[in-house]
Amino acid sequence: MELENLEPKHLWKHFAELCRIPRGSTNEAAVVSHLEGQARKRGLDVLRDAAGNLVVRVPATTGREQAPIVVLQGHLDMVCEKNAGTAHDFLRDPIRARVDGEWVRADGTTLGADNGIGVAAALALLDDASAVHGPLEIVLTVDEESGMTGVRSLAPESVRGRLLLNLDSEEDGTLYVGCAGGGNSELRMPLRRDPSLKGFKAFRLQVTGLRGGHSGLNIVENRANAIKLLVRVLRDAVDRCSLRLGALEGGNKHNAIPREAFATVYVPTRKEREFRTLVAEWLAVFRDEYAGIEPELALALGEPPKERPKPIATNTAARALDLLYALPHGVLGMSPAIPGLVESSNNVAVAVTAERALRIVTSSRSSVAPILKYLLGSVAAAARLAGAACEQSGGYPGWKPDLSSKLLQVARETYRRMYGKEPKVTAIHAGLETGILGSRIPGMDMLSFGPQIEGAHSPDERVHVPSVVRFYDFLKGMLQALA
Repeated sequence: MELENLEPKHLWKHFAELCRIPRGSTNEAAVVSHLEGQARKRGLDVLRDAAGNLVVRVPATTGREQAPIVVLQGHLDMVCEKNAGTAHDFLRDPIRARVDGEWVRADGTTLGADNGIGVAAALALLDDASAVHGPLEIVLTVDEESGMTGVRSLAPESVRGRLLLNLDSEEDGTLYVGCAGGGNSELRMPLRRDPSLKGFKAFRLQVTGLRGGHSGLNIVENRANAIKLLVRVLRDAVDRCSLRLGALEGGNKHNAIPREAFATVYVPTRKEREFRTLVAEWLAVFRDEYAGIEPELALALGEPPKERPKPIATNTAARALDLLYALPHGVLGMSPAIPGLVESSNNVAVAVTAERALRIVTSSRSSVAPILKYLLGSVAAAARLAGAACEQSGGYPGWKPDLSSKLLQVARETYRRMYGKEPKVTAIHAGLETGILGSRIPGMDMLSFGPQIEGAHSPDERVHVPSVVRFYDFLKGMLQALA
């Protein structure tokens, strides 16, 4: 079945058009030009800024001109990932979307339902004669996935409305009323190395088999951090077995919980048996701590690399391990307003030694701005104590939940009327563009919702067709209620 044959037809027609135009982050020029042309062809007022963001102003349905302006917001870019062996050029090739039962997915690549379905829903209103609404502003941003740079450059005065529906959520029947703010820290600690050792045996100590996951969405599940586990073993082995550290490596993305970590280490030959016993003891400890959470957790000794680094000087290695030991990781606070929602967390994301420096990356999140500032400050303080430099960047504000929001009350009433039950109301412990919009545009009342999208940012991405129907119907229901 072709996408255009799915319901709602206007939405799927626009989504199919989006699939035909390459639109990876920072490569949105073609899709921006296409949508600008579509809007102008319909005689609509369009603003395109220097970054490529679009603001399309849509007149109200006849008789609803006095209703408040509603902003419909989403992002145009998509994450570009493909399976090994899949031949696809994201700069040129269209996404090969297909219907698979009740789902739509792509052939070996990301689908771009995040946020293509939300964008298509907003565009569908341009052609849907059954939609009743007041004045609309469709705000479509660029480069959300790689740093939210588009929305950061959007001029606040270009948005007139103060009621905003963000269409970039991924859970059917859920209304989001908040998100976390965040910031990254990069620490660099100088390393001094000693001459090669005599009477020591080299090993490769490795933590593998962990689940990893998104450092915001999955942090609440208490999944293990490979770097933190490895450091616990190393610190104990320094004291008990006179271990010397040669190299350490774990993690590769600021927003992912590290799944694997490795260390090249040297142990006195006379201590080899004791060291092996220590590793076995720690494996038992970890399996007990993470029973039911990390079923594939493995801690093992392997063959060291042929090119072996010189050992890090004892005092320097101790400070490096202490720094990694001390840096906070995991959930640091829960929301007092929304049960089960993480309010604050920190992720020790990357740790890599080079010849003369240890590089550490951490990611801090909180939906409360002063707490986020405190978390970033605590990381910087730990760096100072260890003699490491700390550079912080990539900060974005959170969106603090407001359960008294008038927009939320309209949404709850609309959902109950349409579906005969209460919607789920929550927030997300990750960044949304609403955090930046709310911080830059005073008085903005915001809500986020969307269809069921699974496996976003991976080639397993798929969107549930029946949930798209509900999502679009609810969007129309909200607009009519607000009009």
